[in-house]
Amino acid sequence: MNARTGLCAAIALSTACAGGGSRRSAHGDLRFVDTETAARLRHAAVVAEQGASSASASALVQAAPVILGLMQQDHSADELEERLAECAVQAERQGNARFFENRPPTRQECREVVGRDRCGNPITRAMQLGKQKHVLVLQCAEEVLKELWAAPYSIEQRYRYYPNAKFVETISREKEARMLAEGCTDELRGTIKPDLVLHADRNLLESALTLNFKFPCP
Repeated sequence: MNARTGLCAAIALSTACAGGGSRRSAHGDLRFVDTETAARLRHAAVVAEQGASSASASALVQAAPVILGLMQQDHSADELEERLAECAVQAERQGNARFFENRPPTRQECREVVGRDRCGNPITRAMQLGKQKHVLVLQCAEEVLKELWAAPYSIEQRYRYYPNAKFVETISREKEARMLAEGCTDELRGTIKPDLVLHADRNLLESALTLNFKFPCP
């Protein structure tokens, strides 16, 4: 697999919370990214296997300059981005190695239906791989954040946004589990679940930076 092609297609690190409109709540401010900013930063944050490019090296700082003051002492935002990108590279390789002997899956293999969910909807190989790679990358990312990020952070915290009231709330793990256990439910509609939310303090509704790992297939 060509390193540049593989990384662009499979492990682009999309950076949110850069310039989207603020959604105020009674408890704080969780920013959502606008489409143009998301696309620009997603491409800027692609990292080659040999190391960060000049464009990607400052992508996190461009997205949220406040993170410079929230890093652990003697560590930089560039290091944080590089380490998280390394997690994505590792997850991509490990995920593919389980099924494809270290080669990327083909378009046909990505479309292959490998099962059904509880609602009877098809589960494709692309969906299965994406889920498995997310487990791997988030395990790695948590270790990185423990080492480099001095402030609190959330991993796969689910939020609900009420557009009419401009109100955001967190959904507890217990409530999310109950909603999922109900099976084919509309309760999850209107919710978002970012991979990583880095906070400046312990308010889960205030995001210094929001990150999502993307594993497109093929």
